[in-house]
Amino acid sequence: MTRIVAIDAGHGINTPGKRTPSGEREWSFNTVVAQSIINHLKNYQGVKTVRLDDSTGKRDVPLRERTNKANKANADILISCHHNANTGRWGNWTGTETYHYPKSTQGNRLAKTIHPYVLKAYGLRDRGIKSANFHMLRESKMPAILIEGGFMDSNIDIKKLRNKKVLENAGRNIAEGIAKYLGLKKKPSKQTGKLYKVQIGAYKQKKNADAQARRAKDKGFDQYIVKEKGLYKVQIGAFSKKSNADQLATKAKKAGFDVYIEGATKSTSKSKPKIKTLKVGQKVKIKSSAKKYATGETIPSWVKKKTHTIQQVTTTKVLLKEIFSWVKKSDIK
Repeated sequence: MTRIVAIDAGHGINTPGKRTPSGEREWSFNTVVAQSIINHLKNYQGVKTVRLDDSTGKRDVPLRERTNKANKANADILISCHHNANTGRWGNWTGTETYHYPKSTQGNRLAKTIHPYVLKAYGLRDRGIKSANFHMLRESKMPAILIEGGFMDSNIDIKKLRNKKVLENAGRNIAEGIAKYLGLKKKPSKQTGKLYKVQIGAYKQKKNADAQARRAKDKGFDQYIVKEKGLYKVQIGAFSKKSNADQLATKAKKAGFDVYIEGATKSTSKSKPKIKTLKVGQKVKIKSSAKKYATGETIPSWVKKKTHTIQQVTTTKVLLKEIFSWVKKSDIK
């Protein structure tokens, strides 16, 4: 059975009063979240979305028209995306809140499911789950919530709202919450034809793969873990075109990840990364082929000939005690 989710970006571009003290329009924030929800729900099976507002923002669709559209579509749930305002002048109020219709048991359950996902995305004060007699909540036949992601007239919150990645992450997180509420399952990755898989780690222990996957999620990457030949591989994308895989790999490298691309039938990398277990106190040497420290300076030849003690370990580099310098993990023997 296909589940239907009604998505609403509140207001329109030219709605009077719905803007920051600097003139930014609320809809311009709302639509990023709404479209991100729609985009990420495409990764799940058995779900269809219906957008209730004008996706161009030019027309502020009347509230009755919005709820009528959701009711006619027999939507299972309704999500209305907004951003708050207090006085219309800059201040230090802050926070995220989620509303449901008073005494709506299912609306309350939907709010309790989604609200933690919203909080995680914005990282603002938790103003809680509340009830209100809003039209979008009252006139919808299905469980409905209205999310106020943050305050447009807050010196604190506006920094989040002006960050498109935060808004897109909010949409992704809300989609995850929707999937939990409706019991949706992710679509299986397509395995027909040759695929170029972008991976950011392979680990013997799942807890290490889980940690890397969480790190990727926090930086805005879709991620999942694949177990192959006793290793847990953290994958952030699979493409039929290598150019698309290369583009994602470049983005991941800029975010600080070690990246490799694996083909479906044959590895597209010259060599697969070795799984290193480096620990504090371990004695190691630097490869003779290493040219530069992780900080960019040239490594002298005499340093490569000596044995060093690891003082600190990160995902991609180690600090060597005797020379107090950072060296890439890939340059350690």
